[in-house]
Amino acid sequence: MPHPTPPCESRDAALHVDACGNAPADASRRRAVVLPLALGAAAWAGTVQAESQSTDDSASAPAANAPAVPEGQRLALVIGNREYPNPFNLPPAYKNVRDVSEALSKRGFSVTSVVDEDPARLKSSIVGFMKMVESVGPTATVLFYFTGHGMQVDAENLMLGAGIAPNSKEDVLLDSSLRLRRDVVDLLPHRPDGLTIAVIDACRQPVRAAQSAVLVGTGFNQVEAPLGCLIAFSTGAGKPAIAPADENLNTFYTASLVKILLTAPGELSFSELFRLVKIDVQQTMMNHPLAAIRAVAQVPFIAENTRGRFMLSARANEPRKPRFSAEDEAALWTQLQASQWPADIHRLSQEYLQRYPASHLAGGAEVARQGASEAMEALRSNGVRLYRSSFHPAAASPELIAELRKCARGDKDAAARVARMYKTGDANTPPDPNRYEGWLQFAAALGNGIASYELAVHYRRQGQPAPAAQYEARARELAYTPPPTLDNYRK
Repeated sequence: MPHPTPPCESRDAALHVDACGNAPADASRRRAVVLPLALGAAAWAGTVQAESQSTDDSASAPAANAPAVPEGQRLALVIGNREYPNPFNLPPAYKNVRDVSEALSKRGFSVTSVVDEDPARLKSSIVGFMKMVESVGPTATVLFYFTGHGMQVDAENLMLGAGIAPNSKEDVLLDSSLRLRRDVVDLLPHRPDGLTIAVIDACRQPVRAAQSAVLVGTGFNQVEAPLGCLIAFSTGAGKPAIAPADENLNTFYTASLVKILLTAPGELSFSELFRLVKIDVQQTMMNHPLAAIRAVAQVPFIAENTRGRFMLSARANEPRKPRFSAEDEAALWTQLQASQWPADIHRLSQEYLQRYPASHLAGGAEVARQGASEAMEALRSNGVRLYRSSFHPAAASPELIAELRKCARGDKDAAARVARMYKTGDANTPPDPNRYEGWLQFAAALGNGIASYELAVHYRRQGQPAPAAQYEARARELAYTPPPTLDNYRK
């Protein structure tokens, strides 16, 4: 297998702009995704199986708010489609597949890699993978990765089979694609105590279109993850993803994913890994020497709804490190993990990074600091009616406390789940309409377009047209397209 791709800072190849520049057919309802990925390397096809390797995870450092999950079986399906009709061909897709497969195998995954599958075989591969997943334990880690053409049609996120032109009619696209929820996430066995990861590194728009303000509302649609699942897009919902036009290089997102998979200490979790990838992609593109790339720097999208900490570890020959270098470090880390107020988390993570910059847990502290910073900014937003007492309710179930700790770290989806807890109430949490609205406001400020639209519908039903219009506009700004069945709630 080749050596990992170097960091993206070295990528100065010209961007591929022209191959997918035409507007797609039936564009009135489609959110087209039309920039070929520049991924890499020579033609390579077939199926590769990599035997999993496992190591003891007893040295992992669990978060105070979530138990570390014992390391179990790991399965991955890695799909890359290159062969699309001209001018939509994606010559370098094989490098993404090869490098991701290698990196995952070094993390203990048994990897099935397939390329250039037509629609029927694409769905057959998913069904076969589903049967493999059914045979593993409830705490197994399962990962699905797709690189190729993707788009949104009628609020559905599609991954196109090989041989299908992205400018085909909508009925052809719907029949010739994997639908993210129906054909992947919902098809895999429901494992609330396990971890299912879906990673979509799909092309979007040409760079010239990506620099245009008219792109609001294009690209993939926002999603929420079902319990036990983490979904990652290579760029924000409704935003473009670009790549260097050099077939010897990965896409920006996959380069960061491969790099961090290969270098991150095993004591970090998969949740932290994908947030470190997000930070790395942003920093790489914002510091790129080409202004065109800096202008359309990607902000990867993450939707997560998981229990416990699923640790990376499982890297062959990785030396085991002591959990902490000193008693003071252990105490500070425990305090950081137990905190559930954004300002406290930001302060403690700053202190941890200053005192222990070389710690193998520094990546986790950086993720906490970044998330807390986003939460603090959201709390300062006009219209967000949440206070410190909202993060420390007098009565709360362990489930609510766990979600509040995620909220304090900037988790937009946890904020929406907390809101819904206050809408319905339970034995420990009585219904509270004010906190329902406040947590949806916080979720919307953090970038949850689904929560924003839910709040708009709530206000409209309450006979409050002004805030309803405000949050409907926020949902559009965040590139959330409601399913057609919800059109009766729209203006």
